[in-house]
Amino acid sequence: MSPAKDDTDGFTAEERAAMKERAREITTKRASKKLSKEERAAADAAEVEATIAEMTPEEQAIARRLHELVAEHAPALAPKTWYGMPAYAKEGKNIVFFQPATKFAARYSTIGFNDPAQLDEGTMWATAFAVVELTPADEKIIAALLEKAAG
Repeated sequence: MSPAKDDTDGFTAEERAAMKERAREITTKRASKKLSKEERAAADAAEVEATIAEMTPEEQAIARRLHELVAEHAPALAPKTWYGMPAYAKEGKNIVFFQPATKFAARYSTIGFNDPAQLDEGTMWATAFAVVELTPADEKIIAALLEKAAG
């Protein structure tokens, strides 16, 4: 069941909250320019951890495992939040993100890859995966995609 749209602006409450979260992230990023690169990276990583801690136990399990897979298979990707979701970036561009189901009152969570991941394969390829849990087989697929995306 998808959330109802608000008649005043066409956005759901969840969508408006995500936009506010993104605005806060941009403001925080501007303020963090005074920090060293290491301090900024530590602050971003801590924000991702805090975001994961706010999720349901099922979502936390997936998000934490994705976090571990990124560290193991794509250590060049930097953790950050993106619209209030855990994301991982290369050269400032978001490569992969985890969208918990509760974020937009969705049926399932999503692990998604953005354009800079360059997962191009043939004339059509997947860039997002519905996920309710990560099995070892799923982890192998995600690991291979992370390695390709981190290039």
